[in-house]
Amino acid sequence: MNVSDFDFYLPPELIAQKPLPERDASRLLVTERFGYRLEDRQFRDIVDYVQPEDVLVINETRVIPARLFGVRTDTGGAVELLLLRPHTNGRWEVLVKPGRRARVGVRIEFSPKLACTVADVTNVGGRLVDFEFSGSFEAILDELGETPLPPYIHEKLEDKERYQTVYSKHPGSVAAPTAGLHFTPDLLKRIKAKGTKVVPLILHVGLGTFRPVQTERVEDHKMHAEYFELSPESADAINACRRTGGRVWAVGTTTVRVLETQAEKCGGAWEVRSGSGWTDIFIYPGYEFRMVDALVTNFHLPKSSLIMLVAAFAGLDTVKRAYAHATANRYRFFSFGDAMLLL
Repeated sequence: MNVSDFDFYLPPELIAQKPLPERDASRLLVTERFGYRLEDRQFRDIVDYVQPEDVLVINETRVIPARLFGVRTDTGGAVELLLLRPHTNGRWEVLVKPGRRARVGVRIEFSPKLACTVADVTNVGGRLVDFEFSGSFEAILDELGETPLPPYIHEKLEDKERYQTVYSKHPGSVAAPTAGLHFTPDLLKRIKAKGTKVVPLILHVGLGTFRPVQTERVEDHKMHAEYFELSPESADAINACRRTGGRVWAVGTTTVRVLETQAEKCGGAWEVRSGSGWTDIFIYPGYEFRMVDALVTNFHLPKSSLIMLVAAFAGLDTVKRAYAHATANRYRFFSFGDAMLLL
């Protein structure tokens, strides 16, 4: 399968630069898996589609202020760091700009409270750095760090909480699980009032999820691993929904990846197992879904692993037709854009 099969033209003006004043006022394109039906709705209309026996699975990760600005202590040159994921004992995997000067042994200072030393180079051109800090690392990040926005967003975000879901609780992501940005407390209350259970999990989103696939063949792409947690309580609720004939709704591709990772561990049992760890599952057309029945997702970048996952879930022809409809009808794309519901 060729990566070029997942390419499409998007007029630049359709890339949303800022969120709408109301989260749930985004548009919602509803389509059926491997089908032809297309409905233009508002996101708050999603309550019309959930049923009492369903579960809505959400990702409670929270974006950390992962962008740091410092100077090299040997030359005084400016350096920008983007935290990707923690290892142990203060070691992090990071991206560095300018990377060519971030050689092993270089020390970077961000403030009197925080510095790091480059310890190694990763096989994808990143760095492993060892941080030195006094006090709480999380508190220092809150003070010094900036929330990283995707490179296609050029406008300053006035309210940083708009790049967080209203249910974000657990810091660890460097990018938001954007399908969840459309939900409001009131909308979630209305969904629960129908009898639908809202079930949490965690997947800390890394940049690798959003990058375009660089290989020519889809099968040659290697996903970056991301940390996840699925509690016994959440797994029990999802499995109970399955047993009673309800549908499992995944809010976002990150939620899909956790559910399918843990479902694969159950063999052919068509249930999900609780647990935590790292997943590098890569879902593309031909994948057999074990757990997800409905998917809420945004419109994704061309040639990304995200659009491949959506195509695996709904069919590539269906996705192409939906994206063509969204483009023709001036939907807003990417992180602050509109959403799709695939049933």
